[in-house]
Amino acid sequence: MSADGHKEYDARELLAAIIDGGSFEEYKAGYGQTLVVGYARIGGRAVGIVANQRVRVRTARGGIEIGGVIYTESADKAARFVMDCNQARTPIVFFQDVVGFMVGREAEQSGIIRAGAKLVNAVSNCIVPKITVVVGNSFGAGNYALCGKAYDPNFIVAWPGARYAVMDAEQAAQTVMTIMKKSQKTGDAEAEDASRLYEQIKSHYQEQMDIRYGAARGWVDAIIQPHETRQVLVRLLEILSQAPLRAPTFHTGVLQT
Repeated sequence: MSADGHKEYDARELLAAIIDGGSFEEYKAGYGQTLVVGYARIGGRAVGIVANQRVRVRTARGGIEIGGVIYTESADKAARFVMDCNQARTPIVFFQDVVGFMVGREAEQSGIIRAGAKLVNAVSNCIVPKITVVVGNSFGAGNYALCGKAYDPNFIVAWPGARYAVMDAEQAAQTVMTIMKKSQKTGDAEAEDASRLYEQIKSHYQEQMDIRYGAARGWVDAIIQPHETRQVLVRLLEILSQAPLRAPTFHTGVLQT
């Protein structure tokens, strides 16, 4: 895994370094492949796993899906799995390295809004303990859907290289500059000023993306070293084994199929 969060890696290799050996039972491995979900054990305790896959994957229709992006099938699969975990009273551990949901006409026609809403519904109504580990990027609506701070995980921890923001600094700076250019005409004489402003906006977002910025404001509970992840999760799961369910029964709102 690279410090800038751009390098591809297989989520299954990450999980193999954390969970009990040979304990992973993947759920619908060939469907919605940009999320890897399944049952496993950590320190002998049963957990559900929801993790972003960071390698590009080829769909059954021959298309390519980008790692770290939540697509319609991924969201649908994860929502069903989260509901299964609640019915089985199994704690869930989320491993976030997400840049957001897929956008565009094709994504909308495939039902990304409906599937995304289903995932958000299931996660926000969880009654089982939840732990979130931010191992890389945590951007946009992906942060919410994979149990970011707003959806009240029991614990949320992050690696030192994690990045936590609405979007990547370069994307944010480009978006702001595009809006400004549309609102006022920019001539050649203003090109230098525009470039300077772009760098200022980018620098500002990079500062706020630093996980230390989020930790200082309580957005994450702790920054942990990557090699300590398993030990930390073992301790947290031991604590949560004594925690009561958030509600006696699991209920969601109306889910569109």
